Amino acid sequence: MALAIYRRYRPKTVSEIIGQEAVTEALKNAAKTDRMAHAYLFYGPRGCGKTTAARIVAKLANCEKRAADPEFRKQGEPCNECRACKEIDEGRALDVIEIDAASNRGIDEIRGLKEGIRLSPTSLSKKVFIIDEVHQLTKEAFNALLKTLEEPPAHAIFVLATTEYDKLPATIISRTQRFGFKRIPNVKIIEKLRYIAKEESVNISDEALEIIAVSADGGFRDAESLFEQVISMEDKEITLGEVERILGRVGYSKIAKMAEKLIMREKEALVLLSEINGEGYNLTQLTKDIILYIRRVLVLAYDLKMEDVFKDELTGEVLAKMRDLAMKCDKDKTIKLIKLLIEAYGEMKYSPFAIVPLEVAVMEATK
Repeated sequence: MALAIYRRYRPKTVSEIIGQEAVTEALKNAAKTDRMAHAYLFYGPRGCGKTTAARIVAKLANCEKRAADPEFRKQGEPCNECRACKEIDEGRALDVIEIDAASNRGIDEIRGLKEGIRLSPTSLSKKVFIIDEVHQLTKEAFNALLKTLEEPPAHAIFVLATTEYDKLPATIISRTQRFGFKRIPNVKIIEKLRYIAKEESVNISDEALEIIAVSADGGFRDAESLFEQVISMEDKEITLGEVERILGRVGYSKIAKMAEKLIMREKEALVLLSEINGEGYNLTQLTKDIILYIRRVLVLAYDLKMEDVFKDELTGEVLAKMRDLAMKCDKDKTIKLIKLLIEAYGEMKYSPFAIVPLEVAVMEATK
């Protein structure tokens, strides 16, 4: 069975982790000076590289070339060539233990973990324990883990990962080095997908990649999974229309067109909405996308300097269209428009006729 794309193109070095500059700089410096911590806490949204970074920490701690070559150590990277690096990459390193706290959350599991920590590594120099979704542990399990986290054996390193930082006890947090992972900017996701498309010999437009990136909500893993879903048709020429149909999501060209008609109070907006509905797209998602689009237009209308903030989220072409629309929009009427759409969005989620609240909002906005 072929490896999933998100596993095949998973970063193998610190430098390959994209969009987490503060984290990568700190890890590199620690590796260069050989000052790896005994316990790390990686927190942030799903699919942004926490578990990948944890595995790279395991390689940094056990890389044989780093240990033997002081000059290579200055690079702050694993070699990915020695036995230890290869075993960790292939998931067969006995001394790198990954635990899913969602299904191993009780005190008995943590007691078993504590017993395993006492044992020396079997083949590597360090034993690395990666506990994913650590916030799922019970109160008793956290208490059992406290002392071990504070004073682990010299051969042990902990990497805790979570999507819900606020659920962790302060006593656990204080015993770790904390690194916050952020959502990946859409522009960086598109760059990575463009690279994967080239490697997979797939021809796909930037606008189609943009839909995938936006749908991933800042997560590389989700973006790569969606991309694999799209290319599973075994079609090497992927069109924008195909991606829209597969994901059930409208591209920025249609959203921009709809937003402009609403902002300029053109009654043709109702016809365009009917066409989009006839093509079977998710109208609730469409409404959300239009709200976010118009919100950016309104922000630019108030301050064009915000364009620098949006550069990570949008391509230059989309941003240029927003800027042009911002110069023409009536700010007060656009604020009322957003309020109408937000109200419609709230009603659509519970209405058996999703199009009705949106149509009413469009009529109100263009009358």
